[in-house]
Amino acid sequence: MSVNTYLSDEERLIIESATIGIAGAGGLGSNCAMHLVRAGLKRLVIADFDEVSESNLNRQFFFRDQIGRKKVDALAENLRRIEPDLDLALHDIRLTSENAGPAFEECQVIVEALDSAEAKSMLLGALLPMDKPIISASGLAGWGRSCEIGQRRIGRNLILIGDTTSDIRSGLAPVSPRVGIAAAMEANAVVALLLGLEI
Repeated sequence: MSVNTYLSDEERLIIESATIGIAGAGGLGSNCAMHLVRAGLKRLVIADFDEVSESNLNRQFFFRDQIGRKKVDALAENLRRIEPDLDLALHDIRLTSENAGPAFEECQVIVEALDSAEAKSMLLGALLPMDKPIISASGLAGWGRSCEIGQRRIGRNLILIGDTTSDIRSGLAPVSPRVGIAAAMEANAVVALLLGLEI
């Protein structure tokens, strides 16, 4: 049974039959996955090579007793506490230009949730030729300026979330409020795409 009882039967069928990829299980990816599951998504492909650390707890959907565990495993546990009936494909890998395509081959929409500009660029270069919608994020560090976090379409298959300027390298910390806003906007864009709503 879906955790989202506000969906119509038609919406539920669309959402529950979709497979969504999430590249990265950190601040963006873990929170986006949580929002997607609460929205009724049942099938996720999640890829991340990292482990939960104490420094992650200020913004990521993990808990102190999960420190040291693989992020994909800890996130799967947390998501199943929301909805036990999930179909999760977990890839404990560092994404590369060679393995990103095969990892997300079965996905209708892919969420880019990686940390560095280099990793983001690599992923987009690998996935955009697959002609699938990609939701990416850039510019979400620091505090305040919530209304500057926007959404825009770039080309046919790329939707960019963020203010495109405030990255960690500019001396701004990644903290829960702005990271959470961007993660929720990524999830919102996924659901809107699935339901055929204008973005």
